[in-house]
Amino acid sequence: MPAARQQSNGDSRNLPNYTVGEAAHYLRLPVATVRAWVMGRPYPTQGGPRRASPVLEIPRKKPPLLSFMNLAEAHVLGAMTREHDIPLQRVRRAVRYLQRDFKTSHPLVARRFETDGRDLFIQEAERLINVSQEGQTAIREALELYLTRIEWDDYGLVATLFPFTGRAYAEAPRAVMIDPNVAFGKPVLTGTSIPTLAIAERFKAGETEDELARDFGRERTEIEEAIRCELAVAA
Repeated sequence: MPAARQQSNGDSRNLPNYTVGEAAHYLRLPVATVRAWVMGRPYPTQGGPRRASPVLEIPRKKPPLLSFMNLAEAHVLGAMTREHDIPLQRVRRAVRYLQRDFKTSHPLVARRFETDGRDLFIQEAERLINVSQEGQTAIREALELYLTRIEWDDYGLVATLFPFTGRAYAEAPRAVMIDPNVAFGKPVLTGTSIPTLAIAERFKAGETEDELARDFGRERTEIEEAIRCELAVAA
């Protein structure tokens, strides 16, 4: 089934489209982590509590809604939080460094960062995190792994995200994609406009994976990935 693309007067990548809960679900991140990235986080000081500024600039703050660009940024930031538990303050400082260097509000998902700027980020991370050479290599590998799940268009802008539905590893299936111009930016089976949620809902209603594979004309492994995308976090 060909992917149907929605039309938008503006760039659909920047539209407010995902709640904090949805973003956390799709990226398999804690809701509190995503909320802190987009809304900031309170922290104590000797002069009383203060609030740290957000890491990501979102298009709508009340209620908070993320764009597809934010979703892709959070995907990359997840590489650091999942693998290395880098404090939010250090992540924020590193992102600001990249924003100044790349002259863009979304440097983590710029094609130039993926091809040319990764070492800049690692050098900044080394200064901020004070990692050893071994740690630096581990951070680089984690970033590279997550960047392989992003595809860019001819203008160097992020176009498609292939979220991990389970454990993050190099050969993980890419059966699920998120494209802001397909199915209103909700997860679908790669190369189609079949929402993973529709598959998961029918599975919950009692249909088997084999039945769903036959009905949708897809491989059973794709059906399994769709179900995992929608149900694994809740499970």
